[in-house]
Amino acid sequence: MKLTEIFKQKKLCLSFEVFPPKTDSVFDTVKTATEEIARLRPSFVSVTYGAGGGTSRYTLEIAKNINEKYGVPTLAHLTCISSTRETVRERIRAMQEAGIENVMALRGDLTPALESSDRSTWAYRHAVDLIADIKESGADFCIGGACYPEVHPESSNQAEDIRHLKEKVDAGCEFLTTQMFFDNNLLYNFLYKIREAGITVPIIPGVMPITNANQVKRAIALSGSFMPQRFKSLVDKFGSSPDAMKQAGIAYATDQIIDLYANGIQNVHVYSMNKPDVAEKIQANLSDILV
Repeated sequence: MKLTEIFKQKKLCLSFEVFPPKTDSVFDTVKTATEEIARLRPSFVSVTYGAGGGTSRYTLEIAKNINEKYGVPTLAHLTCISSTRETVRERIRAMQEAGIENVMALRGDLTPALESSDRSTWAYRHAVDLIADIKESGADFCIGGACYPEVHPESSNQAEDIRHLKEKVDAGCEFLTTQMFFDNNLLYNFLYKIREAGITVPIIPGVMPITNANQVKRAIALSGSFMPQRFKSLVDKFGSSPDAMKQAGIAYATDQIIDLYANGIQNVHVYSMNKPDVAEKIQANLSDILV
């Protein structure tokens, strides 16, 4: 099922994200974790894509397995950075053959080597180039993209960031999933601005449950996320106790999701990081809300 059909439904939806293994040696372990998350019957499962496409085969295998074995719609990520157009077209064909209907079109992260390379030689410099190529290929995908409520790290300001976001939508992006954020007011302000800019596609807020203190630095490095004082206090109080921090992090993420639902957001995506227990506890916390 295409995700745009799910987003049209008049009910609250919760989805989870998983990532593929980097090597064959841990494939079975990762596959088991993703299957446990699929058994929760979320609205859909998003499967990420390793830097440079190194895990592309695993992405397709896991996405196909979840879809076919559990009947849960999947969203397969596809990145284009440092790839040739021929390579991307091959991956598009592989996705079609695997029965994938939904694609998350991303540029991909810049490695130190890529940051110092000559970008003028790249076949794809931005996600909009990949989106346009997918549309041109004729593949019948529902195409998603990423957005940053707190501004993309490489944009000089939010106005510029929103202009680029509009370009992605105009190129064929049918929905947008946000980078993680920890203050819902930032999202509400962002939604107001992009609607004013004429961006009307569904926006899926992405929530990251921080279940250990070490994740905080990584979250900031990945997205430049603003950490509200309430969240900082939580980490200061419980960060040294793994069990307490996990419970507090799940509670904080649950509270974020409840507030989003209460304010008219129908679809929320959880960066569950191959942690079935975290996904299960969040879903259980929302059991009567999601009915």
